[in-house]
Amino acid sequence: MFNEVKKTIEWGHDTLTLETGKVARQADAAVVATYGETSVLATVVFEKKSKPGQDFFPLTVHYQEKYYAAGKIPGGFFKREARPSEKETLTSRLIDRPIRPLFVEGFKNEVQVIVTVLSYDMENDPDVVGMIAASAALTLSGAPFLGPIGAARVGFVDGSYVLNPAVDDMEKLRDNPEQRLDLIVAGTKDAVMMVESEAYELSEAEMLGAVKFGHEQMRPVIDLIISLAEDAAKEPFDFQPADTGALYEKARAVGGDAMRAAFQVRDKQERQAAVKAAKEQILEGLSEEERDDQGLDSVIKKLESDVVRSDILDAGRRIDGRDLGTVRPIVAEVGFLPRTHGSSLFTRGETQAVVVTTLGTGDDEQIIDSLHGNGRSNFLLHYNFPPYSVGETGRMGSPGRREIGHGKLAWRALQAVLPAATDFPYTIRVVSEITESNGSSSMASVCGGSLSMMDAGVPLKAPVAGVAMGLILEGDKYAVITDILGDEDHLGDMDFKVAGTANGITSLQMDIKVAGITPEIMEKALAQAKDGRMHILGEMGKALTAGRAEFSAHAPRIETMQIATDKIREVIGSGGKVIRSIVEESGAKVDINDDGVIKIASANAEAIEKARELISAIVDEPEVGRVYTGKVVKIMDFGAFVNFFGKRDGLVHVSQLSNERVSHPKDVVQEGQSVKVKLMGFDDRGKVRLSMKAVDQTTGEELKEDA
Repeated sequence: MFNEVKKTIEWGHDTLTLETGKVARQADAAVVATYGETSVLATVVFEKKSKPGQDFFPLTVHYQEKYYAAGKIPGGFFKREARPSEKETLTSRLIDRPIRPLFVEGFKNEVQVIVTVLSYDMENDPDVVGMIAASAALTLSGAPFLGPIGAARVGFVDGSYVLNPAVDDMEKLRDNPEQRLDLIVAGTKDAVMMVESEAYELSEAEMLGAVKFGHEQMRPVIDLIISLAEDAAKEPFDFQPADTGALYEKARAVGGDAMRAAFQVRDKQERQAAVKAAKEQILEGLSEEERDDQGLDSVIKKLESDVVRSDILDAGRRIDGRDLGTVRPIVAEVGFLPRTHGSSLFTRGETQAVVVTTLGTGDDEQIIDSLHGNGRSNFLLHYNFPPYSVGETGRMGSPGRREIGHGKLAWRALQAVLPAATDFPYTIRVVSEITESNGSSSMASVCGGSLSMMDAGVPLKAPVAGVAMGLILEGDKYAVITDILGDEDHLGDMDFKVAGTANGITSLQMDIKVAGITPEIMEKALAQAKDGRMHILGEMGKALTAGRAEFSAHAPRIETMQIATDKIREVIGSGGKVIRSIVEESGAKVDINDDGVIKIASANAEAIEKARELISAIVDEPEVGRVYTGKVVKIMDFGAFVNFFGKRDGLVHVSQLSNERVSHPKDVVQEGQSVKVKLMGFDDRGKVRLSMKAVDQTTGEELKEDA
C-alpha cells in the first residue's frame, strides 16, 4: 500500500531519519524527519500555474507545534492550539529565509510549506529538524528549487563548538555561564544562506568559527537529502522563465539615465518621487503591448538594481553619497519622555526609534506556555513598525511576523548584558516605536533599547550597539557596505546585522539573496561591522555610558528578602489571608516564590520598610537581650501580657514592671498602652519572660542592673 523510502545517518549525538511515501501522500511532497525522538512532518504543495499579473513570489511557510507532541493539553478556555506562538512565528521565518532565495528567478507560482511537530523528546529542538524536513520535502516535490539546504545548531562551551546541544542547555542561556552561544546556520553544500544567533560577547573570530563549524557539520544532512531524492523525487516541474532581455534593453534605453539620476537624490522621499517619475518616463517610452507585459515589473526592478549596484561596485558611490564604510549621522538622546521610567530617542540618518523602558514586579513577568514546559520571562522587548514611519498609510493591527522577528533580534542582542535577576529583581519591558525608517530599524531598536534601559537605571554590564551590513556581489567582485539604507537592503545581496558591546558580539543575523557567500566575505563583513559598532557606541556614549544611579520617581522600588522555605506558609496564610493583610497594611506589593525569595515593591520607601517589618515579625525569632516596643494586651493580678514581636506575646511579671514596689499591675500600665520591654529569656515551659524595669520607658535605652 505504501511506497515508503527511508534514509538514516548518525549525526552528532543522535540518529537522523528521513522518510517519505507513507504520510500525507496527496501533497506534492511530504517528509517526516526524526532526530532522537523528535519527529516533524513537512509538506509542500505548489500551484502549477501562476496568477495573472502576479508581481511577487507567494511563498508561505507555516511551522506549528502540537501540544500532543510533548504529551500535553493546551491551556486556556478552549483547550486547543490557537494563534501562533512567538516560537512558531520565529521558526516559520527561520525556515523561510534560507529557502526563499533558492527558487528559480521568475518563478511566481504559489508555494505553501507546512511544518508540523508530531513528537518532541524534550532534548532535540524541533526547529532545526523542521528546517531539514522542509528542505527535503521541497527537493522531492519537483518545484524549481535549487537546494537542498542543511541546517545545524551550534553551541560554544569552554572554547569548543558543540553540534546540536540539548534544549535544556540553551533554554536559559542567560543563566548558564558555561554555554555562550546559540547559533543556527543553514545553507547549501557550498555556501551559507542564513545565520541566526544569540551570543555572550564572542569575538568576531569565534563567531566566524561557529558559522564554519555549523556549515561543515550540516553537509552530511545535505547528502542524506540527496540520497532520499535519488529514490523518491518527482520529475522536475517544467518551468521556463520568461525572456525579458529585449524589454529590459528598451526600458534601459528610454529611462536608464533618469533612473540613475533618481538614485543620486539623497533625501529618501525626494528620491522616491524621482524614481516614480523615472518609472513613468519608462512607461511612456514603451508600446501598449510592452506595458502589458507581465514581466515589466521585474524588468524595472532589475533596472533599479543594476543602477544602484553598479554605482557601488564600480564607483564606490552609494545612494546618499557615503563611502562603503561610513555610518550615517547619529543623534542619541535620553530622558526623552517625562513620565516613563526610562526613554531614549535614537536617530541614525533617516531611521529613528523612540524606545521606552518600563520596570515592573514579578507579577508582570511573561508566562510562557511551550512544548518544553511552562516558564516565565522577566525581560520583554516589543517592536512596533507603524506605516507612517515610511510615509505610507496601512493596516494597523496585531504584530505581524516582521514585528515579532525584529523584536526578537533586538531582544537577543540586549539580553546578554542584563544583570542577574538576583541582583536586579525587576521585570523589564522595552518597547521600540519606529518613527522613521530607512534601513535597519531593528539595530536602531538595539541602540535605543540600551540607552533607555540605562536611563531607567538598569545596571547593564555594558552598552550594546548594532549595525546592518550589506553586500553587492557580481562574479568575483564584491563590496561590503556599512549601515545600509532601505534601498540597499532591497536591491543588494545580503542583510547582515551584527550587535554587541565593545568586548564582543551578542547577536548576529544574516540573510543571503544569492547562493551564499564565502568565509572571506563574511570575515570582511564582521571586521567592518566591528568598526561601525565601535563608532556607534562612541556616539551613544555622548548621551549615557552606564545605568543611572537613581530610578525615575514614577518607577517602583523593589527590595528582596530571603526567608526559610518552612516559613512560606506562615507568610502566605490560609487562602492568602496573611499576605493580603501585609499588602493592605503596608501599601506595598509583595511576591514570594517557592525558594523563599520575597520581593517587596512600592514607589514609597516607607511602605517597603513597613512590609519588611510585618514579614520579619512572622518569620524571625525574638532575640534574648534585645529591647522591643510592644503593646499591653491583657492585665492580670500577677503581671501584664505584652504583644512585643509580631503576634507573639510575653509576660511582664509584676516584679519586672518597675523598680518600685507595685501593689497591682494596673497601678503601672493600662491595656493598649505602648511600652518598651527587654526580652529576658524563656522559662522551663518556653514561656516568654519580659522586663519593663530594665528599660528606660522614655528613651528606650537599656538600664544597668543596679539602676
